[in-house]
Amino acid sequence: MKDYKLDKEEQELLKSIENDEWVSVDNLQDEIKEHQEIAKNSLKKDKRINIRLSSFDLEAIKTNAVEMGMPYQTLISSILHQYISGRLVPLDDNKTAG
Repeated sequence: MKDYKLDKEEQELLKSIENDEWVSVDNLQDEIKEHQEIAKNSLKKDKRINIRLSSFDLEAIKTNAVEMGMPYQTLISSILHQYISGRLVPLDDNKTAG
């Protein structure tokens, strides 16, 4: 088996698996179907919008999208989805990184 460098979260996950802390659900196929439906509904794009951005912001988004290997519209959609689902939050201007 190949050795991989794991971050702290991955190490904790691996340890929990090795300690048999995971239990399979009784209705695995039903759970899989339910989560597939949730994923399908989350990823379904059924509306269009028009938005005006500064040239600088658009070029920065396009550059980031290229670096991430995805279309820039997909990146914008992903950022918006993360924000509305609470996984992307604005930085507090009064706090400094550190």
